[in-house]
Amino acid sequence: MIYIYSFLFCGLVCLIGQIILDNTKLSAGHITSIFVVAGAFLDTFGIYDKIITFAGGGAMVPITSFGHSLIHGALEKAQDFGLIGLLMGMFDLTATGITAAIIFTFVFSLFFKARD
Repeated sequence: MIYIYSFLFCGLVCLIGQIILDNTKLSAGHITSIFVVAGAFLDTFGIYDKIITFAGGGAMVPITSFGHSLIHGALEKAQDFGLIGLLMGMFDLTATGITAAIIFTFVFSLFFKARD
């Protein structure tokens, strides 16, 4: 049953993104930012952890989980280190994804040219 819930959650995130894209003048970058903020907002109030329990890995795949990771790490480290812990925690849980994005962008820029 967890597979169905995972599929349904990811599908719901994609459906919401597609509806926003089709009915507004927002770009894909704007929608991505909205989803990151939504994931961060849901984690701030402890809702995203319940979604992860319900949907399993399906809740960790969409871009909303990046916002969850940012806030989750920041709040965890803030309890130990105070204000500086906010920044430490943010980059603690998301360092792998950010590093991969930078490396892949650099490698792809070596092989492909940007359009005019």
